[in-house]
Amino acid sequence: MKRPFVSKIIAWLLAFSLFVPSLALATSFNPNYLISDEEFTDSFSMELGEIQTFLEKGYLAEYRTEDLDGKVRYASDIIWRTAQNNGVNPKVILVMLQKEQGLITDDTPTQDQLDWALGYGVCDSCTHADSAIQRWRGFAKQINSTTLQFTEGYFLDLEEDGETVMGYAPGVACTIDGTTVVPANNATAALYTYTPHLTGNRNFATIWQTWFARNYPTGSLLQDTETGGVWLIQYGERRPITSRAALLSRFNEDLIIPVSQTELESYSVGRSISLPNYSLLHTADGGIYLLVDDAVRHIDSMEAFRAIGFSTDDLVEVTTEELLAYETGQPITDETIYPQGALIQDPYSGGVYYVENNTKHAIYSREILTARFGNKAIVPAKVDELWSYDTGAPVKFNDGTLVGATGQSTVYLISEGARRPIVSETVFLGFGFKWENVIWTNENSLNLHPLGEVLDKIGFTENLQEASRP
Repeated sequence: MKRPFVSKIIAWLLAFSLFVPSLALATSFNPNYLISDEEFTDSFSMELGEIQTFLEKGYLAEYRTEDLDGKVRYASDIIWRTAQNNGVNPKVILVMLQKEQGLITDDTPTQDQLDWALGYGVCDSCTHADSAIQRWRGFAKQINSTTLQFTEGYFLDLEEDGETVMGYAPGVACTIDGTTVVPANNATAALYTYTPHLTGNRNFATIWQTWFARNYPTGSLLQDTETGGVWLIQYGERRPITSRAALLSRFNEDLIIPVSQTELESYSVGRSISLPNYSLLHTADGGIYLLVDDAVRHIDSMEAFRAIGFSTDDLVEVTTEELLAYETGQPITDETIYPQGALIQDPYSGGVYYVENNTKHAIYSREILTARFGNKAIVPAKVDELWSYDTGAPVKFNDGTLVGATGQSTVYLISEGARRPIVSETVFLGFGFKWENVIWTNENSLNLHPLGEVLDKIGFTENLQEASRP
């Protein structure tokens, strides 16, 4: 069955915005981990047309030259064919073309740059005129020889001998430019074998993160495939979720997306999420606070504490410094109704409201009710009870939720309260989303969320000028 997505016309128009600058990514450099093995060998990460689109802003877009079989082809075609044949990610080839000769962004490269596109066969003491290396001259030969060097050279050495020809191997300390490096995986060991210098590999990592790290929106739950750690992406930061209780109390674990450590390291680290929602926090000075998401609400008296039904057995000891890490919410008094929130059903209409802090919030659909509150008990309202509460904004879907209107094809991601249309199935799957997680609801529920920016990039980004030739 054909999956839903925004119309092809919109997708066609958006192709021209591929190189629009976006928010800069934090590019912290971890010399021990340059790229995952899976990413390095993902030869199907880009279609031929996507490679051509990526090259459109530079000289290589129209560059044609002889391929290995003697046929003249576009640079994009040579890159795509070589990636398929030799089992290397075409994105890796693009990054290396930039790292070695700046060919992706150079508008007027020399023939020498093109002929020695990846520096293959050129030793530190060699010149490009050396007769011994002429068999590797040429754009197609450079790409073919380099990619084979990795898959049939370094990776095969690691499989059979446990190390590369330079002695580099995962978990084995080596010295690169005076710095101790312990490669975390085969790809990192192989890249240091090809370029045994810190600067070159820093450039590789920086270009990769700038161009190809997926820019996940606020509300995304990402899991490190190496460590299993789960992180919340929020306003450009990654926040570690350090306990399963905290995860289950605030998020839907079905929405977790596995990603590489490389992608996670493109985000700066934010404040951790350690305690379950609605934890009772107790400080040394006797203060008691209710944790609600990222805010703490001071319970102003033991009378209020007991009136709400809390127990001192549930108190979690925290320091004043730990408390200061949270936002300050409204205090809880003995007049506060439902500080932890409650689902109250109108006995006349059957409608369900979320009541919190003396304020009722309408729930427009069963889908919102289920997505937000799961199996939380629904309490029948007393006669005229609902009329006694103030009226607040209707309940929305949480950030990170995939939604669509029943009978329509467009799928949206809720992020920062807005609904962001996902431009195509390629983008949907590229982000690691799952069709079974899409919630189909009514238009009224969907339209509670203002229309946000189109989600149209899965990583082959945006601002090529951010990563320049070393």
